[in-house]
Amino acid sequence: MAKSLLFLLSLSLLAFAPLCFCHTNNYNHGGYLYPQFYDHSCPKAQQIVQSIVSKAVAREARMAASLLRLHFHDCFVQGCDASILLDSSKNIITEKTSNPNRNSIRGLEVIDEIKAAIEKECPSTVSCADIVALAARDSTVLAGGPHWEVPLGRRDSKSASLSGSNNDIPAPNNTFQTILTKFKRQKLNIVDLVALSGSHTIGNARCTTFRQRLYNQTGRGLADFTLDQSLAASLRNNCPRSGGDQNLFFLDFVSPTKFDNSYFKNLLAYKGLLNSDQVLVTKSEVAKQLVQQYAENNQLFLEQFAKSMVKMGNLSPITGSRGEIRKNCRMVNS
Repeated sequence: MAKSLLFLLSLSLLAFAPLCFCHTNNYNHGGYLYPQFYDHSCPKAQQIVQSIVSKAVAREARMAASLLRLHFHDCFVQGCDASILLDSSKNIITEKTSNPNRNSIRGLEVIDEIKAAIEKECPSTVSCADIVALAARDSTVLAGGPHWEVPLGRRDSKSASLSGSNNDIPAPNNTFQTILTKFKRQKLNIVDLVALSGSHTIGNARCTTFRQRLYNQTGRGLADFTLDQSLAASLRNNCPRSGGDQNLFFLDFVSPTKFDNSYFKNLLAYKGLLNSDQVLVTKSEVAKQLVQQYAENNQLFLEQFAKSMVKMGNLSPITGSRGEIRKNCRMVNS
């Protein structure tokens, strides 16, 4: 126990170390990320993103979570390079049809609208990858979450990876160790894992992503004993054994559209919706202690979430002369 606490303390100290926007990979081919990247080349870029995201979230509160998720699913596959936005073409198989994205990835039209407006203001200047990163930050703020300076200067990929999307993005039914391994692959640690999982304080999940917890978690026809049984009974009303795959449920039923620490309080009450959420409490003492800290201190959660988002946003960016600035986020330039 003492070793566990010491390990947790050391991770926490690392997590709160001063941020460096000059991630090692950012200097590849002469480029690096910094928040003021477009101050001269496209000074209204961030204002345009914020305005369009604000209107989209006002029309549909769920869009905040969708745009945040879009950034996650982009960054975990060959880095934050807008590969998730590419449609299939002669040389590209889209990531949109992968298991994590099929029938669930949303917000693409909002990104299209932002890109069109920015192209009109300053053509061939602002990348789709940076637009996705800014939209994720603005969505979080609009839902009541923290603000952070987004390091900018990413360029867009000319390729996508369907296999990467299928294999690298954590799945709702993954074990804790599998999820942690996928985070470590991205040079993200257990503090980042728990903090970023807190994004499930907003948004929805489909019946198909947690059905096994209601009926057959063990493979022997038994429900998940780590799920509050009264909540399980309620969920079964709209998530039957078969059918209803696309039926939606709040990830955080206490404050589903407010970005706060209710998610962590739910986990401690065994009311996490997804298996990948609840295992943070049941399968790792270190993760559980972090969940307890964030459940007790909303500000601590918000501060760490912002830091982990910057860290995730720095995953293998394309910079300098590599990649391109797409004119249309759904296709590479001809």
